[in-house]
Amino acid sequence: MTTTVLVGYSPSFSTLDVLAPITKTWHDESMKITAAVLPSHDGAFEVRELEISDPRPGEVLVRVVGAGMCHTDLLARTPGAPFPLPVVLGHEGSGIVEAVGAGVTSVVPGDKVVMSYASCGKCTNCSTGFPQYCDLFYPLNFMGSRMDGSSPLTSADGTNMACCWFGQSSFANYAMASERNVVKVTADDVKLELLGPLGCGFQTGAGAVINSLKVRAGTSIAIYGAGAVGLAAVMAAKIAGCSTIIAVDLHDSRLALAHELGATHTLNAKSTANIVESVQQITAGGAQYAFDTTGVQSVVRGAVDALRPTGVCCLVGAGLAEFTLEGSGFLFGKTVMGVIEGDAFPGEFIPKMIEWHRRGQFPIEKLIKTYRLDQINEAQHDSETGVTIKPVFIF
Repeated sequence: MTTTVLVGYSPSFSTLDVLAPITKTWHDESMKITAAVLPSHDGAFEVRELEISDPRPGEVLVRVVGAGMCHTDLLARTPGAPFPLPVVLGHEGSGIVEAVGAGVTSVVPGDKVVMSYASCGKCTNCSTGFPQYCDLFYPLNFMGSRMDGSSPLTSADGTNMACCWFGQSSFANYAMASERNVVKVTADDVKLELLGPLGCGFQTGAGAVINSLKVRAGTSIAIYGAGAVGLAAVMAAKIAGCSTIIAVDLHDSRLALAHELGATHTLNAKSTANIVESVQQITAGGAQYAFDTTGVQSVVRGAVDALRPTGVCCLVGAGLAEFTLEGSGFLFGKTVMGVIEGDAFPGEFIPKMIEWHRRGQFPIEKLIKTYRLDQINEAQHDSETGVTIKPVFIF
């Protein structure tokens, strides 16, 4: 007997004076900005001059100081993907509030912020504390425009540019967000330009461990994929007190970093004869928790098979894939769950991660390599080949 599960999309150090006083007087209807534009599915990113409008009611204009590149940004390169092109991507931005629209009260110009995903704030899931499952998640984060079809960005010839990617499009030196998807940073002893990935990749990994799996101290977890999301999960598992933390990956360099960050065991999937048996041997019968970041059918199958009875497997691999699992395996109380954005409410979870970082428990700088925006194609290549775990563009 087999069970087929269709898993949909779920939500990858220079010293700068990023807190310099803002001297611009805001009075124009629009201003020129510099942005990285993806012109086509298979085209190289192009750095272009665009224009951005004044913020509308509820909107927040952010001067971006840093922006991470996540695997989800590269979904727009998938042939036939339902995302408008050309587009300005980027959804792990951090920066300084430049201007706010009418009705915005939680931030003011000059505030430091991290930007995360957009949500409506009105649907049942938003109103009950689950904005990551907002009824309007797709149009708010992937449609390429505001909900009314307009865009805050225009190209040199005056035509609208697709943007609003995850409610921000932060591959630019200015981004238009909303009050709901900016999180104020109050700590003064952190590097703001490095905090953007807390809004998605690091939040997804750490949140899946803390919020979704709710791992208990003294238990075991196997983490499949030691990229930015998986390594954030490793750090969170250590913070939560897991006694056995197994990291599985194809790159020895990433496994070495996983060990440095808290993994008690590492397995290279290329050189390990049987990952399932190895996990079961290490955990004396099977892991209590599994966390898959790969979205690969064989890896997911193995992650579930390597669980002990009552074990829980969390899936966050982006994209659409069909997974076939042995139905008999579920007779022993196993659970498979899909998760978006680590089940995290950004306004609460991002400050928690910042505090971990301040204490030295969440050393995100060890995962980051910085680039200029005009190096974006190099950064993509480095990310896809495993050279860099988390590229961050510095403005």
